[in-house]
Amino acid sequence: MIARALAVMLALTAPALAQEQTETGTGAVLRGLDKLNAKVSDITLQNGEATVLGLIEIALKECRYPQDDPSGDAYAFLTIREAGVAKPLFSGWMIASSPALNAMDHARYDVWVMRCTLPE
Repeated sequence: MIARALAVMLALTAPALAQEQTETGTGAVLRGLDKLNAKVSDITLQNGEATVLGLIEIALKECRYPQDDPSGDAYAFLTIREAGVAKPLFSGWMIASSPALNAMDHARYDVWVMRCTLPE
C-alpha cells in the first residue's frame, strides 16, 4: 500500500521534474592542465573534432547550453584517450559549473569545460 501511494505521488510530481530545455552549440571551449609542468591550455573544438594535449587525445561529440541563455551552464560530451590506448580514460558529459561531478581521473592531466561556442 505504501509503495503504491509513493508511486502515485511520484507520478503526480513528475511534470515538476521536467528536464531543462537546451540548445546545441557549434563546439566548446575546454581548458586543459598538465599537472607535471603546470601548463594551462585553452582548447576550442567544433562538434565532432578532436585534438591532442600532451599524451592525451580529446574528442568533442557535442556541446549544449540552456535554451535562451547562451552564457549559461555548458554541458559537453567528451571522449578522452591516452595516446595508443583504445579504451577511453573518460567518456561522458562534463558540466562547466560542476567539473568535479563527472571528472576525468588522471594523474597528469585535468580537462574541464568552460563554455559552448555559438554560431556566428
